[in-house]
Amino acid sequence: MDDPFASFRERTESAADFVAPTSVAALAATLDHDIAPGDGDALPHLWHWIFFRPVVRQSLIAEDGHPKKGGFLPDLGLPRRMWAGGRLRFPAPVIVGRDITRESRILDVKEKHGRTGKLGFVTVGHRICSGDVTAIEEEHDIVYREPVAPGAPASAPAAAPRDALWQRDILPDETLLLRYSALTFNAHRIHYDKPYVTQVEGYPGLVVHGPLIATLLMDLLRRQLPDAVVIDFSFKAQRPCFAGNMLHLCGQPSADGKTVELWSKDHEGWLGMTARATLA
Repeated sequence: MDDPFASFRERTESAADFVAPTSVAALAATLDHDIAPGDGDALPHLWHWIFFRPVVRQSLIAEDGHPKKGGFLPDLGLPRRMWAGGRLRFPAPVIVGRDITRESRILDVKEKHGRTGKLGFVTVGHRICSGDVTAIEEEHDIVYREPVAPGAPASAPAAAPRDALWQRDILPDETLLLRYSALTFNAHRIHYDKPYVTQVEGYPGLVVHGPLIATLLMDLLRRQLPDAVVIDFSFKAQRPCFAGNMLHLCGQPSADGKTVELWSKDHEGWLGMTARATLA
């Protein structure tokens, strides 16, 4: 049987950027740090997500605020699109004040049927180089969903673990979401347009960005173990977090100090995101 997604897997794209110290300082302030990495310093892990911004003409923006599908990312006929998770390796540092390049390829496209309807999953591979050196190897999972059906039941939540050695509590408000959207040039309306997110997408409030939560989890590790060398990092979104509700960032290092389990939980104790970091 022919693979309907075979042509998608041949798609590639390239991008170039500059790790501007001003952008790094803006993210440091957004994450509530007093001091930002400067020119020549290593960029903290996951901060690269504020670069390679999707610069798309205004006329090519879809109703949800995303760039219209059908270019590099395939159009699966499913309107709702969000980050689902990812896996990253860090063989070398990205350096502030240096040029970076990114080579991207669609690795896989799948369709499934879940209890909430038809789902599409796209995995994109990225290779990011700082100068001539490969600094990050990343696989990024994107989930596509059908429109919200009126009266559709929400997925059953899972309770978060209780054994966190580390915990940092923050209140993600509209200002935090706006600043991160601006830094990433992300116009997805679920992060700033309350009438849209509640009436069209069916969420109870503004959705906190998945990559922002992953960045905050990695930031928790950095605050607790500032000298740790992270080899790889994986994360998976489990349940959305909403602006105005307390977000608990949790971590539990392994007994041998080689891995750290990280997770977020909401104000009701439900699991929002899981992650794992491997240390050198």
